Amino acid sequence: MQLHTKPLSPQTEEDFFTFFDRVAFREHPEWGCDCYCCFFHATDRALWEQTTGAENAAQARRMIRCGQMRGLLAYDGALPIGWCHFDTLANLPGARTFYGALATGAPEDGAIVCFTIAQGFRGQGVAKRLLEDALAQLAAMGVRRVEAYPLLAGNDPEHHYHGPLALYTGQGFAQVREHEGMALVEKLL
Repeated sequence: MQLHTKPLSPQTEEDFFTFFDRVAFREHPEWGCDCYCCFFHATDRALWEQTTGAENAAQARRMIRCGQMRGLLAYDGALPIGWCHFDTLANLPGARTFYGALATGAPEDGAIVCFTIAQGFRGQGVAKRLLEDALAQLAAMGVRRVEAYPLLAGNDPEHHYHGPLALYTGQGFAQVREHEGMALVEKLL
């Protein structure tokens, strides 16, 4: 595998949509993505639950073009095979909207909120590389504390879209507390 990452930007916008629309769920299209990682930008639960996949795709395009969505794409050569969404909590209001009991950090703290690795590329270090590179990007932004919200139950990779707990603890995150089947993990940079 020729693994490398690139930041989400207007130049990688089409790779983002190629990944979510054609690569990430190729073997299981019924798991397809209607979120386009807009979930963590939502500020109202009721409105979010009424939003369609097409509306989220349009919102993601707007956010990518304006620099309001931060993340990394992983590639095998030219093929996008993975995604990690991160930013400061100030720029991810949905973390508080949906995980308020866990997302208690300061607005300037970072958060890792989503991982998606395409079937066929899991278990090969893609998520680890994305996490390492995301932490480096957050540190370069001046972030000093990063939190994440891994699920504690289930062996199904699709349910570990926050990243599995072992991924975080393997990178020096400490578990702070649990709430409703999720953990709050944190790392000081």
